Amino acid sequence: MPDWPAFEDSHDALEALGKRFQLIILSNVDRASFAASKARLGVEFTSILTAQDIGSYKPSPRNFTALIQEARKLGVGDGKLLHVAQSLFHDHAPAKLAGLPTVWINRRHDHPGWGATPAPPADVSPDAEFRSMAEFAAAVQAE
Repeated sequence: MPDWPAFEDSHDALEALGKRFQLIILSNVDRASFAASKARLGVEFTSILTAQDIGSYKPSPRNFTALIQEARKLGVGDGKLLHVAQSLFHDHAPAKLAGLPTVWINRRHDHPGWGATPAPPADVSPDAEFRSMAEFAAAVQAE
């Protein structure tokens, strides 16, 4: 994982979003692996929560409880936290159970199936969907 490249649009999209919002990473990897990803992204995050820090992996509800607690520590009020992610199984289903609105980055929009992740529960319904982080960041800037 430390050698996985970042998506081409991630740096610019995160840079733009970071000018308006606090960026909190909820990662399913250890600290060292995310440190390598962070270096490739070249973006500063307000806070980074890894599976190693939390002691569990998504889709565990513990991860989303930790995210909500971190947001509150940062002064992000209830109803002001938006979870943006690709995996319906690992992210959207548990985020919805935690009461969070979600945005699906559906990078597989033109490919059938779920890739390397399990199929999501049938009732998962993100609040919005974009094909890339660039598309999402552009929509946010247009608002």
